[in-house]
Amino acid sequence: MPPSKVSAALARARLGVTSIVFFTVAAAAPETVVGGGAVSGFAVSGVSGIPLGYLAIALILGLFAVGYVTMSRHVENAGAFYAYIAKGLGRVAGTGAGAVALVSYLMILVSLAGGLGVGASDFLHQVSGASVPWWVFAGCGLAAVAVLGVLRIDVNGRVLGVLLLAEVAVILIYDTAFVSAPSPAGVVLDTLNPGQLMTGAAGVILVIAFTGFIGFENSTVLAEEAKNPRTVIYATYISLVVIGGLYSLSTWAMTVATGPGNIVSQAETHSTELLFVLAAQRLPGTLVTIGSALYVTSLFAAMLSFHHVCSRYLFALGREGVGLRWWGTTSSRTAAPAAGSLTTTAISIVVVVLVAVTGIDPITYLFFWGASAGALGVLSLVMLTSVAVLGYFLGNREHEHSRWRTLVAPAIAALVLAVVLLLTVLSFGTVLGVEDGDPAAWAIPLGFLVVFALGATWGAVLKRTRPWAYARIGLGARAAAVQPGKESAGVR
Repeated sequence: MPPSKVSAALARARLGVTSIVFFTVAAAAPETVVGGGAVSGFAVSGVSGIPLGYLAIALILGLFAVGYVTMSRHVENAGAFYAYIAKGLGRVAGTGAGAVALVSYLMILVSLAGGLGVGASDFLHQVSGASVPWWVFAGCGLAAVAVLGVLRIDVNGRVLGVLLLAEVAVILIYDTAFVSAPSPAGVVLDTLNPGQLMTGAAGVILVIAFTGFIGFENSTVLAEEAKNPRTVIYATYISLVVIGGLYSLSTWAMTVATGPGNIVSQAETHSTELLFVLAAQRLPGTLVTIGSALYVTSLFAAMLSFHHVCSRYLFALGREGVGLRWWGTTSSRTAAPAAGSLTTTAISIVVVVLVAVTGIDPITYLFFWGASAGALGVLSLVMLTSVAVLGYFLGNREHEHSRWRTLVAPAIAALVLAVVLLLTVLSFGTVLGVEDGDPAAWAIPLGFLVVFALGATWGAVLKRTRPWAYARIGLGARAAAVQPGKESAGVR
C-alpha cells in the first residue's frame, strides 16, 4: 500500500526566533506601511502625529504581549486567537472569535493581492510603458503564494527573510537621506509631540498606526512549529521592537524631509508616491527604482505570511471538528496544512475575480477598505484576547507566573485596547474616507458583530449536536485524544 499523502500534524521544531520574526515582520509589510499606509494616514487625518501613533501602539501592544506570551506557555495551537479566547472565555466565545479571525485575515490577504496587482502594474508601466491589467499580477502573485504555501515552512521563512532584509535596507537608506538633507525647518521632533494624541483625530491616528502592526500577533500561530516555547516569546518582543522602531523612525524621517508643517499637504499631493518623490530628490534614480520594486515585493511577502496564517486557522478549525475535517489534514511530505492552503487560495482567487469582473476600484475597495476592515477585526480580537488572558489565569491559579504577567498587565492592556477600539469604531468613516452618515462606516463594524454571533451560534450548536467536537475546541494537537463518544463532561 503506498504511503499516505496526508497527515494531521504540523511540522515540529522547524522555526527558530529569526524565522518567526521574518514571518511576523513580513506580514506587517514595512515598505507598504511606510510608503502607503502612513502617507495615507497623513492625508486622511490631516495631522502630522502619525510617527507618535506608531510609538503609542507599540507601547500598548508591548503591554498586551506581556500576558499574551505568558499564556502562550499554556496554549500551543495554530488557531492563536481562537484558542486563547476559547480557553479564557469559553468555547462558544472561541468559535465566535475563530470566525472573526478567519474573515479578518482573509480580508487582509485579498486586500494585499489587490495592492500587489495595482502596484506591479504601475511599476511595469513606469519602467517599460507597458500596460497590463492589475488582476493579471494579482493572479500571478496568488499562484506563487499557492505553490509556496504547500512547501516546508522553513523554506518559506528563508524566502521571506531575503525579501524582508532587502526592503528594510532600502527604507533605512531612504531614512538616512531624508535626515541628512532635511527641509528648511531642519531636523526637529515636532511630530513626536504627545499633544498630537490629544486632538480629535486621535482615533484615526491610532487605527492607522495599528493597521501597520497587523501580523505581529502571528508569532503564536507558528507556535506548534517553533523550536521551543521561548522561541515564540522572544520573536514576539523582537518583532514589536523592529516594527515600532522602524515605522516611527521612517515616518518621522519623512516629516523631516518635507518639514512637519508640510507633510499633510505633500501627502495629499503625491499620495503613495511621496516616499519615492522625496527619495528621488536626494538619491540616484537606481535606488528609487529598486525601492519601487521592493514596494511590490513587500506586498508579496505580506501575502505569503498571511496565507500561512489563514491556512493554519483553517487547519486548527478542521482538526478540532469545528470546520471541515478535510481542513485538518497536512502534507506528509512537507507537513504544510495543504487543505487549508488550497482553500485559502481558492477564496482569494474568487474575490479577485469578482472585483475584476465588477470593475470596482481595486485600490479603494479591495486594498484600502479590505485592509482597514481586517484591521478592525484583528483589533477586536486583540482586545478580547487580553480579557481572555485574565479569564484563563483567574481560573487556573496553579502556575509560576507573577501577578503582573497574569493579571495587572492584561487588565491594563484590555482597558487601553477597549478605548482604542471605541475610538476606532467612532472614527471608522474617516478611516475609510467616506462622508458622514455613509452606511459603510457602521455596516463594517456591525458585520463583524454578525460574524462573531454566527460563529458563537455554531459553537452552541456543536455543544448540543457534536459534543465530542465541542470538547476539542482549543485543544490543538491534543484534540485527537477526544474521540466521538469519549468527550469529557462538564466542558463550558
